[in-house]
Amino acid sequence: MTEQPVPSSHSPERPHPAALAPHESGRRFGIRDGMFQAVAQGGGEHYLSAFALLLSATAFQLSILSAIPQLLGTWAQLISVKVSHWFPSQASQVYWGIIGQSLSWIPILVLPFLWPEYGPWLLIAGVAVYFTCTHFTSPAWNSLITDLLDPNERGAYFAKRSRVVAIISLLMLCSAGALLSFFEKHDLLWVGFTIIFLTAGLCRSASALLIRTITVFPQHNPSSTPTGFLSFLRTGVSSNFLHFLLFSGFMHAAVLIAGPFFVLYLIQDLHLAHWQYGAWLAAGILGQFLTLPGWGQFGDRFGNKALLTFTGLLVAFLPMLYLFSSAWLFLVTVNFFGGVVWAGLGLGLNNYVYDAVHPADRAKAVAVSSIVNAIGWTIGTVGGSLLIITVPNRLYLGTFILAPVSNIPFIFFLSGLLRLIVSATLLRTFHEPRQVEQRAHSRLLWELPFLKPFRQFSRRPPSLNQ
Repeated sequence: MTEQPVPSSHSPERPHPAALAPHESGRRFGIRDGMFQAVAQGGGEHYLSAFALLLSATAFQLSILSAIPQLLGTWAQLISVKVSHWFPSQASQVYWGIIGQSLSWIPILVLPFLWPEYGPWLLIAGVAVYFTCTHFTSPAWNSLITDLLDPNERGAYFAKRSRVVAIISLLMLCSAGALLSFFEKHDLLWVGFTIIFLTAGLCRSASALLIRTITVFPQHNPSSTPTGFLSFLRTGVSSNFLHFLLFSGFMHAAVLIAGPFFVLYLIQDLHLAHWQYGAWLAAGILGQFLTLPGWGQFGDRFGNKALLTFTGLLVAFLPMLYLFSSAWLFLVTVNFFGGVVWAGLGLGLNNYVYDAVHPADRAKAVAVSSIVNAIGWTIGTVGGSLLIITVPNRLYLGTFILAPVSNIPFIFFLSGLLRLIVSATLLRTFHEPRQVEQRAHSRLLWELPFLKPFRQFSRRPPSLNQ
């Protein structure tokens, strides 16, 4: 994102500060809010599954931890749209949602220790409240920020924000992993979780205080069109958007077949230390950080459909690689490239929604998209929990026996295969809603962020001194 220069105080055409405030203050709040959110994500959300293992959670409970909070939280988005007229502004609605997120870290941390025999289930309940509050803010937040952005700069802006989130999450992941490893050596792992979860809650409180200092957000004018889930799908969206929803929902189902079990595989099966698990997580965030600006520029220039096409196919092969080696450095490398691909896929899935519907319907479209994704999320996690008790841990291919440390790598492979099927069949059913630069896929390949630098280097003119 390119900042506009501030006119000199001697210029007679200097605009009144109030004319710039809604645009600039809203954009800056979006970035600063991302900074505090990154602390909660990197030091809190990413270690919820590890905390569940401390509470002796089973594979089924890990699946529920992944599925139920997301599903309940996403329905909160529809409620958020329906009650938006209760709030004087979208900023007010976002504020109360952030307050709920901040307070939710207290039951997440305290209740499992008060009643340890029900620890995993109490953790699931607390996380459900947290994600309900998180999703409650999402439609208003997205509508608020996107209204302040030009359609052709959304990719660059959200890439910049995501990059800020990525680097701070990376730092928090490393710090939290080192902290947990330190307390693990002293058999005080619960102290480490207490510190990182309280820090996450305090940072969300700081974000709430930040939004209270801003009084120049545009007034909230909710749409008068139907806000019901089925009504909006029947009357408010195009067939193009419906096909996109199918792709997004099925992709989430395919991904979440494997998603909840990475922590189980890495910590319980491979016996990695918490700092090694943190480094694995950090590698993915580093991959996002390095390529997000390039993905944002790619989406702005060539469209989010092209972005989804490349990343939707690439993401299929990532979990398959876990079947070939369990070496820690190999797994870290795979997750680094996973971060590269997921940076583009996540950006494309989010920004396509903004482009495919009328501006007045964006809040509803975000909520509907999240509902569809949550349904896919739930189907995937439940399916994965069934596979983990049915898939064998050995595969016989004639005289060759493939026997990883557990059956989880086979589930990862099945997840990748389903992702490939979803991408190959559904990507062709929807199109780019914006007017963008058109190029053949063979030429677009060299515009991808991880290939473009090599292309530019190979075309660098020779030095005159040579």
